[in-house]
Amino acid sequence: MGIFARYGITMEELHTKTSSKQQTTLTSDTALEPVVMGQLTNLTGLDLSSNRLSGPIPSSIGQLTNLTGLDLSSNRLSGPIPSSIGQLTNLTGLDLSSNRLSGPIPSSIGQLTNLTGLDLSSNRLSGPIPSSIGQLTNLTWLDLSSNRLSGPIPSSIGQLTNLTGLDLSSNRLTGPIPSEIGKLKRLVWMDLSVNNLQGLIPAERGHMTQLAHLNLSHNNLSGEVPYSLCYIKGLDLSYNRLTGQIPQQRYDCLPLYEARNWSKKKIVKFTLIISLPIIVFLAFLAFGCFRCRKAQKNKIEARAMKNGDICSIWNYDGRIAYEDIVKATDDFDIRHCIGTGGYGSVYKAQLPSGKVIALKKLHRLEAEEPTFDKSFRNEVQMLTNVRHRNIIKLYGFCLNNKCMFLVYEYMERGSLFCFLRNDEEAVELGWTLRVNIVKAIAHALSYLHHDCNPPIVHRDISSNNILLNSKLEAFVSDFGTARLLHPDSSNQTIIAGTYGYIAPELAYTMVVTEKSDAYSFGVVALETIMGRHPGELLSSLESLSAQNIMLTNVLDPRLLPPTNPIVVGNIVLVARMAIACLRSEPRSRPTMLRVSQEFQSCRKTFTTPLYAISLVQARNAEIDFHPINE
Repeated sequence: MGIFARYGITMEELHTKTSSKQQTTLTSDTALEPVVMGQLTNLTGLDLSSNRLSGPIPSSIGQLTNLTGLDLSSNRLSGPIPSSIGQLTNLTGLDLSSNRLSGPIPSSIGQLTNLTGLDLSSNRLSGPIPSSIGQLTNLTWLDLSSNRLSGPIPSSIGQLTNLTGLDLSSNRLTGPIPSEIGKLKRLVWMDLSVNNLQGLIPAERGHMTQLAHLNLSHNNLSGEVPYSLCYIKGLDLSYNRLTGQIPQQRYDCLPLYEARNWSKKKIVKFTLIISLPIIVFLAFLAFGCFRCRKAQKNKIEARAMKNGDICSIWNYDGRIAYEDIVKATDDFDIRHCIGTGGYGSVYKAQLPSGKVIALKKLHRLEAEEPTFDKSFRNEVQMLTNVRHRNIIKLYGFCLNNKCMFLVYEYMERGSLFCFLRNDEEAVELGWTLRVNIVKAIAHALSYLHHDCNPPIVHRDISSNNILLNSKLEAFVSDFGTARLLHPDSSNQTIIAGTYGYIAPELAYTMVVTEKSDAYSFGVVALETIMGRHPGELLSSLESLSAQNIMLTNVLDPRLLPPTNPIVVGNIVLVARMAIACLRSEPRSRPTMLRVSQEFQSCRKTFTTPLYAISLVQARNAEIDFHPINE
């Protein structure tokens, strides 16, 4: 539930408040229409949270000057926060969290001086925290966590003297912790973890007598732990460069043993006399308990396997308790949801060790269906045996009657689909990075088709299922529809996949082969160099109209055309492989092994100018793609 639920206006209410002439309906998959926003000038509260609203926040939202509460959280909104939002001067609550918003926080946010709650967390906001945020002196809660904010923490934040909660974690903030934070005398909870903050921890808490929870972990802080922190009940300073001694005045954490009148020898002797018999007794007791627990565990595991209850979760630091998973996601709260697919929702979770993971949890109703249970088990069965550098890593899984989820390696930069549709992020993907992404997908599919026994067909290769890590390296994910191709089971009667990526023959033959993945790969490869889904271009590739389409005209216009002969050659090769994989006849498509080998082979520089190459020339290249051993 959003923090502004008391203002709640539902989607149905929004429709009924819209004029009869407008006839505009906002569904769960639509965008925020400016024509709707601009006419709701009498609204005092607007709650559109936890839908599938997409597109940018319209600048016309600034016309809703009577709003006191605005909640657009947990949607798919993208683009920048419009500066016109600063016109909503009556707002007391603003929640834009868990979207795909990018760009800087507008300085006009400082005009919302009546705000008591501001949540912009879990977006892709970048740039510095504006100093104008110090004008929001009525704020009691500020959450800017899980973004890409950089630069120092502004000293003006010390003007927010009514703050009780401050969360700036999981950003790219640098510089020292400003001493002005010590002025926040009402602060109870503060989290500055997972940044690159430097310097000393401020020695004085000033008037921060209410501070009970402080997290400064995963930074670059140095120096000693100040004595003033000893009275904070919840304190995390892990993963820094702190030195010196641990302050001894932390009486409320651990009572100190008073040994003033004892010599060290007496203490050791007394301890041994008392502890040795106890240790021997406990050893026998532990051995007996171990035997009993082992027998009981074998019975439980046998019964669990019979009932379908399996739980095996691990990471580099040892086993993770199921309770840690639930706690890290607040029992799978929507605030931690970073994506939703056909089979379930994906959550981001930070474990007690500091490790960040991704959890794929089946939708509650779908988890009760036998077909979904089978799909989930299928994914576990395959991924526990799959080991490839370009395939998402599976850390663990849990299958039982109450909960079904997979524990994955977390990919910091999200999906290729979202990356290409964000103008700011798309330019980060230069031509060489895009070629490497296509190569990585080809190598992963070649491994699944030719190195796994039996072969594995993914069946849902799309840009949404290609994830990028912090280095913008590509990983194939989401094996929910994947299928093992046993020699005696070549037919499948259920079409799986994503619209726009499905091989055309599946519409009438329903025969699943590796060539289905090859077609989907071709779509993604073209999408990667075009910056958008190829759409109608797919139907033109084998027609005469392709003669008039130049390769340079379909490349992503947000990037400068490549001039380096090696880069040009790589892009032509990507186009050539993609067009070959998109042939309408499955048997004429190359195997992914052949595609992978072409990418691995050493190639000469390409001397023909890019502007002189048509799609037909790329399609009719000298490479012969006749099937091998089919």
